[in-house]
Amino acid sequence: MAKTKFRPLHDRVLVRRVEADTKTAGGIIIPDTASEKPMEGEIVAAGNGHVNDNGDVRPLDVKTGDKVVFSKWAGTEVTIDGEELMVMKESDIIGVIAA
Repeated sequence: MAKTKFRPLHDRVLVRRVEADTKTAGGIIIPDTASEKPMEGEIVAAGNGHVNDNGDVRPLDVKTGDKVVFSKWAGTEVTIDGEELMVMKESDIIGVIAA
């Protein structure tokens, strides 16, 4: 992907979903219409942080390159440079997958 010029604001992050498995462990091929979208992704870009009521900025706990798990109905799908990505709040992220 070319370097995107999209920068999420505040406590939002831009996430690229991981590719879903198209085969089960037993070798059965799962059609696209029957498979659910994965709830895992990689942070592509992150905002500066959450702005508190008193104006202080709390930095995000995630950073670009982190592999994350997010809630099922999280975020808004967007297309940037022909690639489908998701914009979501940091609070929609359940956790970071340790490498």
